[in-house]
Amino acid sequence: MQFEKKGLPSPGVYKKEELDLWKLLPSMQDMFSDGGSGAVVSFLGIVKSIGNNDKRVEYLEIEAYDRHANPVIQAICEETKEKFNLEFVGIWHLKGSFKVGEPLVLVVIAGKSREEVFPALEEAVRRYKTEPALFKKEVYEDGTYAWLSAKH
Repeated sequence: MQFEKKGLPSPGVYKKEELDLWKLLPSMQDMFSDGGSGAVVSFLGIVKSIGNNDKRVEYLEIEAYDRHANPVIQAICEETKEKFNLEFVGIWHLKGSFKVGEPLVLVVIAGKSREEVFPALEEAVRRYKTEPALFKKEVYEDGTYAWLSAKH
């Protein structure tokens, strides 16, 4: 698989303690230095301080059904890579408890030009938010909480 030979973890869901998303992206620098990709884009999803209902967020809980989520995320990567004729697609999503400002997900897309990578990134983000068995609970400073639907 493309990830093992590049020294990267496979796309999928990881416990927060298992993977540092802030360090993962810079570790890919050598991967793109041969000039095979003319464009690399990334999306780093971070816990926001104001929830979807305008309440102040204290923390966010992410749960996953790994046996479903991991193969689905891997399929999203493979299908997006093929559909847009890309060099590389990776999605890494974390699970656990997250404070405001902490990263939750990293999506990296590499291809020949920006015409391929931007629409591919948008599709990959839309798909990881709706297809894998990932569950997100916002816990608010007032002690209430809300389970968020896939569109969030």
